[in-house]
Amino acid sequence: MTAQSEILLDQVLRPSPPLPPKILLRILAAVAFVNLLFVAYFVFKGAWPIAPFMGLDVVLLGWAFRASTIAAKREEHIVLTPSELSVERRFPKKPLRAWTFNPYWVRIEMDDPPEHQSQLTLWSHGKFLRIAQFMAPEERAKFAGRLKIALKTARETVG
Repeated sequence: MTAQSEILLDQVLRPSPPLPPKILLRILAAVAFVNLLFVAYFVFKGAWPIAPFMGLDVVLLGWAFRASTIAAKREEHIVLTPSELSVERRFPKKPLRAWTFNPYWVRIEMDDPPEHQSQLTLWSHGKFLRIAQFMAPEERAKFAGRLKIALKTARETVG
């Protein structure tokens, strides 16, 4: 383990959090209520086959809320020292994935100015790793700038 003074960058990246569970539940209840009104109207008019589809709509919305809440728990931990750049990626219910690079050989690629589809890519020895994919393009570009400055410092420290 490296000494605390040798760490040039220690950043944990997380996606933006979803709405609180109580608010998501209220939204789901409001959608269910509106769908129930539509179902009652259409059943009264004789179009009863619409009912299962309106129920499926609510179930799928609930599933999407749950999936977004779980996805918001992922994170990437980037640590840069003069001798090593490490990236750890944690997903809920999946094993930890980790990569290490020599900071001297790492090249950072990011569009400037950033666009929606811009990616932050680490290149080393012909291989690449995309990081911070869940961040907004402007946040990704700011982090890329901080990482470039820290890498420059790491290269100067070694040299």
